[in-house]
Amino acid sequence: MAFCKYEKTGHVARITVTRPEVMNALHPPAGRELQQAWDEFANDDDAWVAVLTGEGEKAFSAGNDLKYTAEMSRLPREQRPDLSWPAGGFGGVTNRFDLFKPTIARVNGFALGGGLEMALWCDIIVAADHAELGLPEPRRGLIAGALGVHRLPRQLNLKQAMGYLLTGRHIPAQRAYELGLVNEVVPLAKLDDAVEAWVADIVRCAPLSVRATKEAAIRGIDMPLQEAAVARYEWEMRRRTSDDAVEGPRAFAEKRAPNWQGK
Repeated sequence: MAFCKYEKTGHVARITVTRPEVMNALHPPAGRELQQAWDEFANDDDAWVAVLTGEGEKAFSAGNDLKYTAEMSRLPREQRPDLSWPAGGFGGVTNRFDLFKPTIARVNGFALGGGLEMALWCDIIVAADHAELGLPEPRRGLIAGALGVHRLPRQLNLKQAMGYLLTGRHIPAQRAYELGLVNEVVPLAKLDDAVEAWVADIVRCAPLSVRATKEAAIRGIDMPLQEAAVARYEWEMRRRTSDDAVEGPRAFAEKRAPNWQGK
């Protein structure tokens, strides 16, 4: 891949945007590569958790590569490349609603526009203390159309969310933590250790239990509690009849670490 990197170690997949020369901003070709990376993660039963980040120390992702968009728009229509985004949405992820494996955003710098929208899609955000987050699209005559206009009000107090949405202001990492948007803020030198601690705690859990938990939480949050209580969740059905559902109690009774198989 020319614009991103997919690596897997054990049960952990790491997806890195490799366009530091443009602060890891994405153009459609990069988006299509990222879609391939996320498809690989989704289809690999042995991949239990993914970490998304950007190359370098300045930016997680500055969002849409507007310079590329402007340059391509000057070409005659018949010479323009395909400027559409993949089915998965911006970065191949923002329109994914059926991936219930856990994901972590390792925010190593600016997470702006589509960059923040990718981080909002992730389940956990760990940020370096110099990072800044924001949805500055209105300053460019745009909106945060990769579902940022919908996810931010769901993840923040409405007044706080509207304050940032309507002004395009940046949110310093520490302030994002205080607002509950970020799970942990650490110095850049400790960012990898902090992310690995979250990864280790997730991998320590039964993978089917984690997926069942995520599915129930994500799908149930928009349901009345009474409806959520009786809804059918696919991953919970799989967990109930899995070998891991037997292994967990047995390992506890035998006072040993469980040997999860993910089946």
